[in-house]
Amino acid sequence: MRHWTEVRPITPVPVSRPKEYLLLILLASLWGSSYMFIRMGLETLPPTTLVAMRVTVASLVLLVVIWRQGYRLPTDLDSWKNFAIQSFLNSFGAWTLLAWGQQYVESGLATVLNSTSPIFVFLLTWLVTKHEAVSLRKITGAIIGLMGIVLIIGVDALQSLGQEVVAQLAILFSAMLYGYAAIRGQKFSHLPSTVTAAGVMIFASVVLIPASIVIDQPWTLSPSLKSLTAIATLGTFGTAVALLLYFRLINTLGSLNTASQSYLRMGIGVMLGLVIFGEQLSLIVAMGVVISILGVALINIPAKQR
Repeated sequence: MRHWTEVRPITPVPVSRPKEYLLLILLASLWGSSYMFIRMGLETLPPTTLVAMRVTVASLVLLVVIWRQGYRLPTDLDSWKNFAIQSFLNSFGAWTLLAWGQQYVESGLATVLNSTSPIFVFLLTWLVTKHEAVSLRKITGAIIGLMGIVLIIGVDALQSLGQEVVAQLAILFSAMLYGYAAIRGQKFSHLPSTVTAAGVMIFASVVLIPASIVIDQPWTLSPSLKSLTAIATLGTFGTAVALLLYFRLINTLGSLNTASQSYLRMGIGVMLGLVIFGEQLSLIVAMGVVISILGVALINIPAKQR
């Protein structure tokens, strides 16, 4: 098997922007549906066990992927330290907070709060890391995208912000972790995206499986087939496949552009509600979908080359 350190640097291949945008839409679709699967899983599973199952399924899938590719996991301590930090930011920390918060917060409000990660990416990029150019167009795109989210979810959802404050703050904090994770994701540019995703998920499994045993005593639970199916789907597609796309897009579109899929996944979430649950799409919500997509476009349009 090939070790990633044995792969020699190669000349970067020009990025096909249309292809990367299609992958961004796919990522938004996978993560946009994750709230639905989390809600199904929470019907009979507690948050820690739910996330432990999610990352374990993803780890197994990703291990098969890197085995088929002929790669193996790195063995140096520095790589696993970075996996540990990224795992907290982008998986077991953020996902456990989100799952816990969704027990007490309506899915609409939870989605609003959890979709603020591009704002944190922008603020960190602009004020702290300064690793990407921040233009007026991107600032405008971020503001427009947030306006679209407000329209999609509805002003009434935001008016209930004072209820279940701790749960809402937990979801908001998970969005902040996502934002920082998007920036730190570029530390893994020297690794194949499959190896990075596998390492992050394996570390999350190592943390969450013991935590689930101690906190939830999973042998005492009686999960429904619906919940188990939802978690299997979430772990395979909403986690393993999504992370492969995520780490690829971090390297091709950048952290700010990749995090902006938060806006787009909201529009996709609304469409899923229409098709699957028969929810009504009001004129205001339809406007929000269009505006949120416009915000993504403004953030993602590449700067003109001089």
